[in-house]
Amino acid sequence: MLIEGPNLMLKSFLRRTMAAVGLLSIATGAAAAPAKPALWAVSDADTTVYLFGTIHLLPQNYQWRSAKLDAAVANSQQLVVETIIDESKPLEMMNALSSLAFSPGLPPIAARVPPGKRAALDAAIKQSGLPRAAFDRMETWAAAFMLLGNQFKAMGLKAGAGVESTLRTSFASQGKSVGQLETNREQLSFFDGLPEAAQRGLLEGAIEEPKGMSKDFDRMLAAWARGDVAAIAASFNRDLASSPAMRDALLNRRNANWSRWVEQRMAKPGSVMVAVGAGHLAGRNSLVDMLQREGLTVRRLQ
Repeated sequence: MLIEGPNLMLKSFLRRTMAAVGLLSIATGAAAAPAKPALWAVSDADTTVYLFGTIHLLPQNYQWRSAKLDAAVANSQQLVVETIIDESKPLEMMNALSSLAFSPGLPPIAARVPPGKRAALDAAIKQSGLPRAAFDRMETWAAAFMLLGNQFKAMGLKAGAGVESTLRTSFASQGKSVGQLETNREQLSFFDGLPEAAQRGLLEGAIEEPKGMSKDFDRMLAAWARGDVAAIAASFNRDLASSPAMRDALLNRRNANWSRWVEQRMAKPGSVMVAVGAGHLAGRNSLVDMLQREGLTVRRLQ
């Protein structure tokens, strides 16, 4: 089902998706109380798979670790994340992006936003430092990703403060391996496959003032920090009510892939931590829900 015309809920969902589900995720604010993000364990006699919902970018010095989480980290021989973005090797991500982001015969980027939004688009393109001609050749979702970077900078967010980055450093420092559920290209392909109307909604969201974006993510961050899975699920359900295609592309299909991965991993002994965006672990058809329906025992630890 395609969504016709700009849709505020869709734009809100797409921006939230980047924080709790997919790439380039963000959150703002500071913890008002000791954080206890949701943590589960899938286990049998000789195997444990920890499931931890994450926020990919956080403000510096945000306190989110707990004793139970640290115990799970200590007990895990491997960390598995959605995809490994190696900042020391930026060409890997850029090659994946360029292989999907450009197509011939696209309408000019200005034609992909309403007339009333074109001044904001011009300002965002100028701030990005990239030539307009590059945006004219980009798929709409890719242009949105590039322009969202302006908002991240304005909000003072740094990737090094994110949950996955911190966990990767922790595991690597102990000589433990880090794996991924999707390659960079595979993850980007889910956004590349979105309906054009949804991509344009994301582009409009990318050129809005960051103030409204901050409020949305402050609410999401608060729910994540207190482990309020019901609030996270309710937010996604509300925003996705009019877009089954969006839900299928960004949530259901990926959760199904990861559910199969966890089931296969349960056949091997040892302990592993799977850290994925918190939206993947909330509500019906979440990774937790799918594993439970397959008959696996999933215990909430935190």
